[in-house]
Amino acid sequence: MAHVYYHAEQAMRMFGGKISDYVEINQWFDETKEHIGDFRHRALRHHSAGIFECESVFGLTITNSDGKEVPVRLLGEMHVLADLGRVPSVADWLSCIRPEPWMARATPVKLAHGTRRKPND
Repeated sequence: MAHVYYHAEQAMRMFGGKISDYVEINQWFDETKEHIGDFRHRALRHHSAGIFECESVFGLTITNSDGKEVPVRLLGEMHVLADLGRVPSVADWLSCIRPEPWMARATPVKLAHGTRRKPND
């Protein structure tokens, strides 16, 4: 599933209310497309930690236009499952990153008053 509208429509079919009740949560998952416009944007929020972060942003539940309380975590799980077929962990995503030398380069940091800190201090 690639578009926020269809994620929201799926939630509406499952929990009632209107599509607009669910758009904001689904947009939150996909707003990382602003940074990278292909599937790699999903590495930033489409995982178990992202689902819990979504819950901390939107609360434990939302109340749809039918007055029904819907668990935000369940909406997040539905979004990720629809896009990926499973809920990966952050470690699942990070283990796919190929290390590059610049990622581990440690250089001394100049602190106030001319003191220097050694790498790995």
